[in-house]
Amino acid sequence: MIQNQREVLGTKAQIARLEGALALSRTTEGKMHPKIYRAMIVGIEGMIEEMKQELREYEELQRAASLHLGGAEELPEALIKARIARGYSQKDLAEKLGLQPQQIQRYESRGYRSASFKRLLEIMRALDLRLEADIPLRPPAGEARAEAVLAAVAEDQAPYGRKRSRG
Repeated sequence: MIQNQREVLGTKAQIARLEGALALSRTTEGKMHPKIYRAMIVGIEGMIEEMKQELREYEELQRAASLHLGGAEELPEALIKARIARGYSQKDLAEKLGLQPQQIQRYESRGYRSASFKRLLEIMRALDLRLEADIPLRPPAGEARAEAVLAAVAEDQAPYGRKRSRG
């Protein structure tokens, strides 16, 4: 996922280089085995399309009105997307928090793993985010049964297949 304007520029430059390579590669048709030629062309086209898709996603985020968060594990990516959607650079967010821009860059590059819960809340406030969630207190019936079976199996298994002693 593209996270900042510098990456946008880098991605656009990489697309331009790949398009040049694609044009040059197309001049080699007939000079190599057809399967190798086709694999080369398809590979380059695939990389170009993937990068263009990332650019489209970044541009769409800049116009987004809301984001969907499917679970807590998606929060780090949602914070990055929210920053982009709000039109903040990493530097802008850092200034709002009284941090160095490099700290935001580190948080984002590491998926906010090093950020404390308090810091995550500060970031959410700086981005003017409101998080609403339904927290199921009991898993659906089928999941509860599957979890119970897995727990029973795990309890009977020790490393390397030896049973744990009970008692």
